[in-house]
Amino acid sequence: MLYKKAKTAALVLVGLFAMISSSQSPGQTPVKSPLSKWRSRDYPGIGFAGSSKCAECHGDLAAAQRATPMASALEVPGSSQILGSRLPLTFRNGPYSYKIAREGNRILYTVSDGTSAISEPIMFCFGRGVAGQTYVFQHGGGYYESRVSYYQELQNLDITILHPRGVPGSLEEALGRPMSGEAVRGCFDCHSTAAQAGLDLNPGKVVPGVTCERCHGPGEKHIAAVKAGNLKDLSIFNPGTLDAFDQMQEFCGACHQGFETVMLMPDQGGINNIRFQPYRMFKSQAHFINDSRISCVACHDPHGKLERDPAFYDSKCLACHLSSREEAKTSTRNASACPVSKQQCVTCHMPKVDLPEMHFKFTDHWIRIAKPGTQVPR
Repeated sequence: MLYKKAKTAALVLVGLFAMISSSQSPGQTPVKSPLSKWRSRDYPGIGFAGSSKCAECHGDLAAAQRATPMASALEVPGSSQILGSRLPLTFRNGPYSYKIAREGNRILYTVSDGTSAISEPIMFCFGRGVAGQTYVFQHGGGYYESRVSYYQELQNLDITILHPRGVPGSLEEALGRPMSGEAVRGCFDCHSTAAQAGLDLNPGKVVPGVTCERCHGPGEKHIAAVKAGNLKDLSIFNPGTLDAFDQMQEFCGACHQGFETVMLMPDQGGINNIRFQPYRMFKSQAHFINDSRISCVACHDPHGKLERDPAFYDSKCLACHLSSREEAKTSTRNASACPVSKQQCVTCHMPKVDLPEMHFKFTDHWIRIAKPGTQVPR
C-alpha cells in the first residue's frame, strides 16, 4: 500500500512539474524548453551534414562514438555481423517454421506453415546483437516487425519480446506485427539518424545507428555558422547545457524511457521496465534530485565505449557517498557510507536482473539495497 501511494505521489509530482513549466500569463512570451531544438523533426528543411563532416572538427569524438553500442543501434543486413556469420537461422512454433537465409544479394525472412510460405527481404536490423537483434521488413505495403528475433545467448531465434508466444492463428499472423506509423517513426527516431524531417519519415535517407546529428541536430546551419565565424549562434544542440533531470528523463529518456512514459504503459511495463534506465533511476530512493552526479553522463560517456567493469563505477558512487562511517560529511559529499564495502558497489546496489523473454541480464538502475532472494521492485 505504501509503495502504491509513493508511486502515485511521484506521478502527481511529475504532472505538477509539467504544469508549472508550461504555465504562463496571457500575453506572456512562451518560454522555450531547452529541448525544443533537438529532435530531427524540429528541423524541417535543415540538411544533415553527416558524421564525416562533424569529424573534420571533432575527429576524436566522432571516431570514439563510432565504437559505441548506440552507433550500431540500427544496421542494414549487409553490415550485420550476425547475419553475416550465423545464417541460416531457424525456429519452429507449432506448424510454423521460420528461416532467415541468404538468397543472392538479399537476406530473406521466410515463414511457412508447411503448405504455403511468405518470404520478404529484411530491410533493417534493430539492435547490435549484444542481447539480440530484431528485423523489420515490408509486406503488403506496410512495415512489419519480425515475430522472431536473434538472441545472443541462444545464438539462434526465439519469439520477439512483447509478441505473443502462443501458436498464431494464420500464416499472416505468424509473419510478425504490422507497425503503425507512430511505431515506425518511434523506432527509427531512436535507432537511426536523419530518418525523420518534420513529421514525415524518409527511410531512403536513414543513416543506420545513432550518430552525431541524432543527438546534436542537423549540422548544415552549424557548419555555415562556423565558417562565417558566427560564434554567438552556432545553430547546434548541446545536451551538455541540460540540467540533470532534463537530461535523464527527457533527453536520454526519450529513447531509454523516462518516468512519465513508463507510467503510461499497461502495468507500467512489468518486469520489462528493467530495460528502462531513466525510469528505474527516477524510482531510486533519495535520487529524485537535480544533481549532475546522478545524471546519465555522470557514469556513461556517450562518445565512448560502455564500461562493463563494476570497479569503474566505484568513483561515481563515492562522489556522493562517504567511504567510511568515520569520514566527515561535507556540504557536497554527505550521503551515508556503505557498511559493507566501498568497492564494486553496483554489484550489490544495481544488480543484474534476468529478463527471460530477452535471454539477457540487464543492470537494474533502481539503486537500492538489493538483498539476495528479495523480489525485484517494478
